Amino acid sequence: MKFTKMHGLGNDFVVIHMPFAPDFTELAALAPRICDRHTGVGADGIAVLYPSSVADIAMRIINSDGSIAEQCGNAMRCVARYVYERMNGLRKQFTIESKIGVQPVWIEAEAGVVSRVRIDMGQPVLTPREIPLELPGESAIEQTLSVEGRPFVYTAVSMGNPHMVIAVEDATAFPVAKWGPLLEKHPLFPNKTNVEFVTYHSSDEATMRVWERGVGITLACGSGACATVVAGALAGKCGRKVLVHLPAGDLFIEWCEEDDRVYMTGPASFVYDGVWLG
Repeated sequence: MKFTKMHGLGNDFVVIHMPFAPDFTELAALAPRICDRHTGVGADGIAVLYPSSVADIAMRIINSDGSIAEQCGNAMRCVARYVYERMNGLRKQFTIESKIGVQPVWIEAEAGVVSRVRIDMGQPVLTPREIPLELPGESAIEQTLSVEGRPFVYTAVSMGNPHMVIAVEDATAFPVAKWGPLLEKHPLFPNKTNVEFVTYHSSDEATMRVWERGVGITLACGSGACATVVAGALAGKCGRKVLVHLPAGDLFIEWCEEDDRVYMTGPASFVYDGVWLG
């Protein structure tokens, strides 16, 4: 099976282009093996491309543990670059069908080489029952929960996938590996959740680290960066246009007032092409 290794700010994927709708059960079983960093290719997940009847291409993301992700901004940028440079004749605007719907893509490129990709990540979902979050009301802004006796103040947002955004004094030094897995599986989130630990520096700048549901610590999370800006804006900690610093680089996030949609702009990189023999 041919594949391409790509990454978006260090969040890496095995990209597989298939000429037909894939067997997701088979790919879910493959994911832990091909994503293993010692005995496989090594990746945070698989990005599967296949034909779409409603967009230029369809994409699904399978996490390294075999679970299906509803949304993944970094994978979306990787797929957009793959499609632009290898499939669509260098059209700079097209659409990708994901699990949450059809998402428009804009390419920034020179001489046919992509520098940045802008993705329409959709409208944030704030109603707890739709996130889903076991909490009454129409939003979950700066709520408190506890794990192992420690309270955390969080804001819950869905960007097609659930996020718990927690403001901390120093995101770079925060013990993500200790608290991330406990918060991911908190019983208030029936489908588990991604967890972002964020330091808001100003109205237009923040630093974020993430524990991704079904993966663990990653170097970047595109949907998490979007959730970070939405949560920060709702809590009055930042504005709607924010440069989000991640361990492997930066993403520019804009939560547009006119259409309530979140737009993410950032890089995507090829690593190598290969053949899986396993």
